[in-house]
Amino acid sequence: MVSSKVGATTLVALAAGFAAVMGPMAPSSARVTDPCATPLPQGSEPVTLDPANFVDTIDNAYWPMAPGSRWVYQETDAKGHIQKVLVRVTDRTKSVVGVDATVVRDTVTGKGSLVEDTRDWYAQDVCGNVWYLGENTKEYEDGQVVSTEGSWETGVDGAQAGIAVPGAPTAGLTYRQEYFAGHAEDGATVLSVDEQVRVPVGHFTDVLITKDYTTLHPRILEYKFYAKGVGPVEEIGLSGGSDRAELVRYQTG
Repeated sequence: MVSSKVGATTLVALAAGFAAVMGPMAPSSARVTDPCATPLPQGSEPVTLDPANFVDTIDNAYWPMAPGSRWVYQETDAKGHIQKVLVRVTDRTKSVVGVDATVVRDTVTGKGSLVEDTRDWYAQDVCGNVWYLGENTKEYEDGQVVSTEGSWETGVDGAQAGIAVPGAPTAGLTYRQEYFAGHAEDGATVLSVDEQVRVPVGHFTDVLITKDYTTLHPRILEYKFYAKGVGPVEEIGLSGGSDRAELVRYQTG
């Protein structure tokens, strides 16, 4: 999906850990007995993912990804141009650093023509964190691929996995979403977990709101809204653009 969505204090001690076992700075004798007590990744810090700490099913309440699930969004930019974004969970998997990731296809069309076609790779750990392990993206003009900028894969050329949705979001929680130096350096902060939002598909309560940003473009700031049992329902550009994406239709797999 298109990258998209007041302040809060960063938590110093974090119980919602992740499935990374140890960074390279950890002592060789160190053993992480509780992966859920490890802080979520920040910035460019390296992590080592243990496939044994991942589960087969992505059932995080804020973005369950059962195969066959579909989300349709209407995206409108500052000039009023409208694009359709279709996100589909496939029944395919891809091995990324030994982790079996779910392949999610994301297509963007405008005026009936394909604009972008992306395969994103997600996996959930035993703590409920949904990890973002990379993407293969293609941008189109007149039916021809014109760019693959933004493609990256965990473990390739220094790229590092990030968190798409934390397993236990709490106001103030910060985390890296993706890291590929000079290409993808996104992060997020949880603003609230008890808000409400109305979009074309309906009204939702107990909504998770995150503030999303990137070090590559410091003036860009977006808010994302996640509804329990559904997934992302709205994205709003607040700075560096005023794009807005709203969920207009969805079905669970």
